[in-house]
Amino acid sequence: MNQRSIDHRPPTEAAFVLHPSRHGGARSREPGVRLAEAVGLAEALDLEVRAAEVAPLRAAAPATLFGRGKVAEIGARVAEAKVNVVVIDDALSPVQQRNLERAWQAKVIDRTGLILEIFARRARTREGRLQVELARLAYERSRLVKTWTHLERQRGGLGAMSGPGETQIETDRRLLATRIARLKRELADVRRTRRLQRDARRRAPHPTIALVGYTNAGKSTLFNRLTEAKVEARDRLFETLDPTVRAVRLPDGRPAMLSDTVGFISDLPHELVEAFRATLEAVREADVVVHVRDVSSADSEAQADDVRKVLAALDAGEEAGQTLIEAWNKIDRLDAAERGVLAARARRAHPPAFALSAATGEGTDGLLAALGALIDDGEPIEAHLEAGEGRALAWLYRHGRIVGREDEAGGGVRLSVRLDGQALGRFERLFPEALSRLAAE
Repeated sequence: MNQRSIDHRPPTEAAFVLHPSRHGGARSREPGVRLAEAVGLAEALDLEVRAAEVAPLRAAAPATLFGRGKVAEIGARVAEAKVNVVVIDDALSPVQQRNLERAWQAKVIDRTGLILEIFARRARTREGRLQVELARLAYERSRLVKTWTHLERQRGGLGAMSGPGETQIETDRRLLATRIARLKRELADVRRTRRLQRDARRRAPHPTIALVGYTNAGKSTLFNRLTEAKVEARDRLFETLDPTVRAVRLPDGRPAMLSDTVGFISDLPHELVEAFRATLEAVREADVVVHVRDVSSADSEAQADDVRKVLAALDAGEEAGQTLIEAWNKIDRLDAAERGVLAARARRAHPPAFALSAATGEGTDGLLAALGALIDDGEPIEAHLEAGEGRALAWLYRHGRIVGREDEAGGGVRLSVRLDGQALGRFERLFPEALSRLAAE
């Protein structure tokens, strides 16, 4: 008997996407670019975008964001497109959201709510799900006025409870506060486990490298290319949420630990920055941070500025004293002239930049070589191994960077090798005879 697979995904809803373009605002991006990004966010939530437009906004109306005439005009477009969801690429107050839903007879989602919903669907690990739920509750707590329009209604007391009772919104706020407190306790337990895992990795003699970048810049594709992993990497916003750590072997040297993290985005909800702060500690603790940029995008510079702002909020990046380099990704989408200009810019760039294509592998060898040079520690040590000390030789190749080798006639070998402080200490404890033999010569 054949069994049909069951699709557990929610049914697709039709959406209208609006980007309010504020006149005289401080935003550096083209409205069309922001609109395209908002459409991408809606599609990442599996919404069917039937219409999208830039809506000029001279001054924000406290009650509805847009003026009365514009609200009526958009309402007609919503009815014409037969959509049941309107996405506003801006932050809405609870009152604005409620009034627009009444005016348009459709569900209204602002940019923060949209991103939170995407995160809720994509989180896979327990920590990720807890973090997203905590962020969503913090967002909803400020918006209870949207749900409860009968706040004057009172509940009477029962039994020992006397007096007029409490309003429904007070009840909901209390329940939310209880739920948030419980989530924070659960997260503390999960983070304690993660901290122990990080401490264990820190004791291992491997340097750490963190990939950061704007969402959809190609971090996961580069991660897969460098580590030969199979992390999901599709051309979709926020494809990777939960951090992934894998070993990567540097040219002629020891392995390093490479981590892939959640992508950043402009106007990233502060609730999410706070919720994911512990997860992103891997960025703060990395020996080298690689900022992956999509140089094929016309919005590349503005995206890079957004990434720097989030790094600053995390006390990470170059301003925090970390070593940072840039990987200028997706050069396979550029023509020959554009690639020539980009190569010239990369040679003069600060922080150092490496033009590459994670999809084809072009330029990734140069990035790996640069990473190997950046994480070398101190002057190389000399080690003299005899023919029977294959275990020590293998250990050095796994944990160090061999910069010189001289094979002897009797099967012995002299090595010049770079080791970080932890690796050197372990080598001295495991194979003290190798170093003492050299010192006696």
